[in-house]
Amino acid sequence: MIKVNFVCVGKLKERYLKEACDEYLKRLTRFCKPEVRELPEKVSPKEEAEEILRACRGRVIALAVEGEECSSERFSEALAACADRGEEITFVIGSSCGLDGRVKAAADGLLSFSQMTFPHQLMRVILLEQVYRAFMIRAGREYHK
Repeated sequence: MIKVNFVCVGKLKERYLKEACDEYLKRLTRFCKPEVRELPEKVSPKEEAEEILRACRGRVIALAVEGEECSSERFSEALAACADRGEEITFVIGSSCGLDGRVKAAADGLLSFSQMTFPHQLMRVILLEQVYRAFMIRAGREYHK
């Protein structure tokens, strides 16, 4: 079973966001070994970079507005390819200040969910949901429609 890491700068503050994340993490355990690692927010992304890089394992995908956009089906195929290779994957969500260039340069890929900016706490819920959706697509389940 593939290990999927979520490295997130900052803690979830709102109960409803925590509950949503907990629900998707619970659902994900049917398909993978999910792990969330919350890192403390610093004054700048540059100060956060070293800790983020130390927390990354396997194939690293950083969320960035300038990253590649893709459909849920294509995202599912990419995640399935990692799983088929037995490759651990780490998704990185920066703080509200974004990610330092060193993190982006070290990542194996940059992923964007939109050209719009989302609060980083809400982005965690969106990412967890999309990873769950990707596994459901791969399993041929109806959830994604």
